[in-house]
Amino acid sequence: MDLQSFKHYLKKEGIELTEEQLDQFETYYRILVEWNEKMNLTAITDKEEVYAKHFYDSITAAFHFDFTQDFHLCDVGAGAGFPSLPLKIVFPNMKVTIVDSLKKRITFLNHLASELELENVSFYHDRAELFGKNEKFRHRFDVVTARAVARTSVLSELCLPLLRTGGVFLAMKGANAKEELQEGQNAIELLGGTVTHIESFTLPEDNGERNILMIEKKRKTPKKYPRKPGVPNKNPIQ
Repeated sequence: MDLQSFKHYLKKEGIELTEEQLDQFETYYRILVEWNEKMNLTAITDKEEVYAKHFYDSITAAFHFDFTQDFHLCDVGAGAGFPSLPLKIVFPNMKVTIVDSLKKRITFLNHLASELELENVSFYHDRAELFGKNEKFRHRFDVVTARAVARTSVLSELCLPLLRTGGVFLAMKGANAKEELQEGQNAIELLGGTVTHIESFTLPEDNGERNILMIEKKRKTPKKYPRKPGVPNKNPIQ
C-alpha cells in the first residue's frame, strides 16, 4: 500500500488526511525504521507493508467506532505505538495513554511523539497487571485498545480493569478472533464486560483478515483482578 493508496482507502471510509497528517505518517515511518536498526520494534519494515499492516490496520478501529468524540484512550502493550498513535495522528483531539513493559520502547515512543509534535499523549513503563491495580488508572479510561498483544482470555484481564463503567474495549485481532472469544467469554463476563459485536473484514490488497471485538464495560472489575505479573498468561481465567 503506497501513500496514494493509503489516502485513497481512507477516503473511501470517510477519512481525508491533510498534508500535515501525511507528513506525520512519513516521519513516523522514517523514525520507526531508524530505531528498528537499534532495537526490535517490528518485523515489518517494507514501507508499503508498514502502511498497510501497521498504519492502515491501526486506523480501521475508527471505521467501526466514533473517534471524533473527545475521550481518553489507553493503549495496552502498544509496542511501536500501534494502534493508538496512528489514530492520534488522524484524531488529534483524543487524549492517549500508553503502557508498555519495555523501557526501550517507551524511550522510542517519547522521541516519536516529540518529533510528530503530538499533544496530550503520555507513556508509562509498567506491567499491565500492576498498571491496572493503580488507583490512578483503574476504572478511569473511556476506551482501551490492544492489538496483537495476547489471547483474548489474557487480554481481558489486562484491559478491562482500566475501563470505566460504560467504556469500550476494542480488541484488535487476526483471523483466530472467534475461536479466542469462545475460550475468553467467561473471563470477559467475570471481569465486568459484555461483547456487543464483532467486526470482521479483510485489509485491502490481500493484507489479511482482521477482527475487532467490541466489549462494553457493564460493571466494575472485581478487586482481585488483574492478578500478579505473569499469572494471567500462565493461568488464564477459564
